[in-house]
Amino acid sequence: MSTDRLAGEAASAPEEAEPNPAEPAEPGGPGAPEPGGPGGPDAAGTDPDHAPGDHSEPGGADALAGADRNDAGTAAAGPARRGGADAAEAPAAGTGGTHGGSADREPTPAAPGDGVGGKGRRSAAAEALAAAVRAVESGERSAASFFNDAPARRPAAPAAPAAPVREQPRAAAPAPAPVRPPSARPASGPGGEVAGSSDVRQVLAAGGAPETLAGPVAETLGERAAEALREDPWQLLAVPGVRPEQADGFARSLLGPACEPGDERRALALTGWLLERAALEGHTALESSTLRDALAKVSVPDPDEALRTAIAEGAVLVFQDALDAPPGARPQAADDEDAEQPVRVLLGLDRYALAEESLADALARLASTFAPSQGGAADGEAPAGAPGAPEWESAAGAAPTASAAELIRTVAAHGLVAHSGGEAARAEPAALVAAARALGLRAYAAAHSEDGRRRLAAALSEAPGTGPEATSADPEAASAAVTIAGLLADAEGPGRDEEGALALDLLAVLDAPRLDVETAAMLVESLPDGARLVLSGDPGVLWSAGPGRVFADLVAARRCPQVVSRTPDPGPIGELVSGIGIGELNQVEAPGKEVVIVPVRDAGEAVHRTVQLVADSVPRAIGIPAEQTQVITPGHGGAAGTRALNAALKTRLNPGPGRFGGFDPGDRVAYTPAPGRTVPGTVVSADAEGLRLDCAGSPVVVPRTEVGELVRHGWALTAHQAAGARWPAAVVVLPGDATAGLTRAWIYTAFSRAERHLSVVHGADAALPRAVAEIPFKERTTRLRALLQAQVPAGSAG
Repeated sequence: MSTDRLAGEAASAPEEAEPNPAEPAEPGGPGAPEPGGPGGPDAAGTDPDHAPGDHSEPGGADALAGADRNDAGTAAAGPARRGGADAAEAPAAGTGGTHGGSADREPTPAAPGDGVGGKGRRSAAAEALAAAVRAVESGERSAASFFNDAPARRPAAPAAPAAPVREQPRAAAPAPAPVRPPSARPASGPGGEVAGSSDVRQVLAAGGAPETLAGPVAETLGERAAEALREDPWQLLAVPGVRPEQADGFARSLLGPACEPGDERRALALTGWLLERAALEGHTALESSTLRDALAKVSVPDPDEALRTAIAEGAVLVFQDALDAPPGARPQAADDEDAEQPVRVLLGLDRYALAEESLADALARLASTFAPSQGGAADGEAPAGAPGAPEWESAAGAAPTASAAELIRTVAAHGLVAHSGGEAARAEPAALVAAARALGLRAYAAAHSEDGRRRLAAALSEAPGTGPEATSADPEAASAAVTIAGLLADAEGPGRDEEGALALDLLAVLDAPRLDVETAAMLVESLPDGARLVLSGDPGVLWSAGPGRVFADLVAARRCPQVVSRTPDPGPIGELVSGIGIGELNQVEAPGKEVVIVPVRDAGEAVHRTVQLVADSVPRAIGIPAEQTQVITPGHGGAAGTRALNAALKTRLNPGPGRFGGFDPGDRVAYTPAPGRTVPGTVVSADAEGLRLDCAGSPVVVPRTEVGELVRHGWALTAHQAAGARWPAAVVVLPGDATAGLTRAWIYTAFSRAERHLSVVHGADAALPRAVAEIPFKERTTRLRALLQAQVPAGSAG
């Protein structure tokens, strides 16, 4: 690894700042900010590109109840709505798709306040769940006594899906018109005001909260938001960015002496807020002890009673997941029915619970497609006109690499396959899709970003056909590369069949670790019976920005075949990243300055050196222009976060007054059309309709009212924002004040974004090798692994 400096002389050892996150203020205490004052609800903005794990502690009780991080933002939706006209909206994505994995689940009882703040009724299911958790935690009954038999397996997919149809080429489409992203906001009334805002404004004024919150409150709680807030002031917590101490101040102003820390409404609101905050950190559920400790930290007098009430009211659901036996434990005898099985009690919101169960059900359906039947024959024998074993074997024999051949053979016999590898291994799913298309299957490959789709299309165009009559690349193969968002929106890919399922036979999803549980549920539920699914990704990169760890749970469950690529990433950057993946930070030879370390003393020098590298050193010494260099840093806040770096880079690279909401033509931006999804772009102009962007060649218009929420400068990104894309050069900034957020996965992701050159602005000192060696990732509490192990037979891994 070269330690040559591209920007200035070597600096002395950096000073490491020690983070000191603030504890939550005591309700009513001197530390609680007054509503509307500094730090009040009006100061709690939303951050559209929040990336859990960018610069934060693991999501335990301390993290859940601690102060807002600099990069805190909104989840895919706000906390559970309790009390507005919109409280009973459509189910979460993926929970009611074509195959309705959990559609027959008993409806969750309405949370208290549905319909205007009144108490919900206790359902039989909630009563049973509450009794179960009380009995387990009190020791009256063993956890094993509550286990039912494993749910019946979904019937196997039909033995002979309809013969695949070779895709017909589509007519060339006209030049795209500018995309106007659909707004998530409800319809506005006269003057552009959200319906119900005027009444909400009066309630906010009575509670001492800023009237600017009226729009967000009406959007979150619905048209009857004002009445809901009068009945339950703590519903203000459902608005993204509002913190418990701010909601407490608002409630004190409205309720007066009747406002108490032990108010049942407060406990219910805080329980939902903590679980939504956990979702920001990637958790789909929390252990009961973790949630209990978090409630105590926000001054709930009796956390146990608060949890029992939340369970009884249906605000949260209770789950029991079987745990693996500890190492060295005596195996349980087959006839020992009274032996207690170790379990953990989890609590979660129905939104994520339903998505996770729906995803597990859909994955189990695909895994059983080609499973052997009771008679020993495979359920998925090829129908007439479909490729059989000889055709698949011929395709594997013509594959460009041994790893690609192994993937083709494995997919031929299984409906669900996990494939892992680095950047070079992306050619293997491309070879699979090209081979399947040559065999007459409707095969597609999906990437998360437009950059990933373009790289995938290039790989497909270069992949030779492998059918008996194919001798060259398929000129139409590039059309098989789509983005996940475009595929689900029916804007790209094959469209849907008459049953609403995607009209395809095989789908390979690249960058699978970026799939959050809700997107994955929607995608897998959209696949027809008899389809094959390959989830491919690099296990070393950061997990999804949204809740869940879908790819990691699928691999850990060991319920489908796993193909591990043997294709290494080339060059010094590939060698460096491969070592990081196994916990080793190695010196690498970089004769062409492919890897350069730039030591700095403090955050101010880090910003200075970064600007110098992007604007001068890398273009001059490496030949890569500034517009092809991406800066990556751990978080948005801080003296060397994205905000500070973007301000400095704009001043140097594209100075201007920011006359379009802080932006000027030529500014690099990060556009966030949906939480957790970042699209790099460039500002073109602005007019009455909004800010006009060029996003990878596609024109986009962002409405004026949403620019501040959806667009930020993009010369510097976080690793979560950068994941899924690559640039010719990357400058990774590691300031000393961000060391607490470093993990092996973060470093692996950031370093691997570079194709030809990597500069590391290094102020983290010993924290860098320590994170690589000792902190693989930040744990997430999820249920998918246990659900898959319960639904899919162990032999399905082949």
